[in-house]
Amino acid sequence: MLASPVSSALSCQKDQFTLPEGVHYLNCATRSPFSRKVEQAGHEALAHQANPFGLRPDDFFTGAVRVRALFSELINSPDPDRIAVIPSVSYGMAVVARNLPRKPGIRAGQHIVLVQSEFPSDVYAWDRVCTELGLHLSVVAMPDDFPKGPQWNERLLDAIGPDTALVVVPPVHWMYGIRFDLEAVGQRAREIGAWFAIDGTQAVGALPFDWQAIRSDAVICAGYKWLMGPYSLGLAYYGPAFDDGIPLEESWMNRLDSNQFHRLMDYQPQYRPKAARYNVGEATHFLQMPMLEAALMQLLDWQPQRIQDYTNELMAGAWPALEALGCHVEPENGSRGRSHHLVGLWLPDHADPMTVQQALQANNVSISARRRALRIAPHLYNTSDDVNALVRVLTDVIGT
Repeated sequence: MLASPVSSALSCQKDQFTLPEGVHYLNCATRSPFSRKVEQAGHEALAHQANPFGLRPDDFFTGAVRVRALFSELINSPDPDRIAVIPSVSYGMAVVARNLPRKPGIRAGQHIVLVQSEFPSDVYAWDRVCTELGLHLSVVAMPDDFPKGPQWNERLLDAIGPDTALVVVPPVHWMYGIRFDLEAVGQRAREIGAWFAIDGTQAVGALPFDWQAIRSDAVICAGYKWLMGPYSLGLAYYGPAFDDGIPLEESWMNRLDSNQFHRLMDYQPQYRPKAARYNVGEATHFLQMPMLEAALMQLLDWQPQRIQDYTNELMAGAWPALEALGCHVEPENGSRGRSHHLVGLWLPDHADPMTVQQALQANNVSISARRRALRIAPHLYNTSDDVNALVRVLTDVIGT
């Protein structure tokens, strides 16, 4: 057996999922499977909504209140009122772009700092605001040589200067799993007066996240990956920089006293406090919100650090075997090295990533190919059998 036996404090949770036997799903970075608890919450919500009799005005709000509190706890934010319900990362980043013209000291010629090959929703958001304000994108290139993480982090910090208006950085790169030192980035951004926005989609829920140490202005997460919830539902933290800002839409639910249905025609100019103005319309999500609530409760019970420990030990024996085939893996370097829940495996020059991915798929091993790397994303439902299947197929395909 090539994979190390798992003996971490948190044992395998495969029995909490309904993944079929013989399928080796190492692809949580694309989409998480639902746990049994999340499935059950969905079934119960559907049954409950089949008969809307007795629905109360407060029912349009209470589910989101619980979810916002759970997410606030997960990212160690002290204020659930700073959490908004969003449908997607693109929506969450659009809120940042919409309000960037309000940033004190914003001026033409400033830069928005990104890392190379960032996810499209974190790039497209800035086109229009750059044109309108005369801003420029400053893209921090990934180093060619290994280890990449320490030098990439230094390049990122060097790129943040007096002409920086906004920094957009993820906890881990969505393709390669390389970590960025968010505490150092946050400190540098505050020193020069830049806003700091984080796309936490590929980390929050599986990697410890401490907002009180990072102190970013925004944290935006899709719900269907490491939050392990449903598609088309996400959450975002918006800090004091966004207080009294401009929302993307004018939902009636986001106004003060909107739960008093008998007074809805007394049009209310004031918004609910803090991040509530940025909630997507129909934020109740009667079917999906209970599923996300169940997922967040489960993650808080499992704890992201224990997920890191489990996936680290699970995969530890695979990396030397794959490196012996000519593959490359970013080393562990703390907050500037690789994560354990999402790892980029760079293939040797003679291997075609799509051909390799197809061979894996033919053997019921699910991963994602991203440029020259395979993105391997295990979770608590994975076992040594899954890791051994991955190594076996890669040995057959790459080693020939």
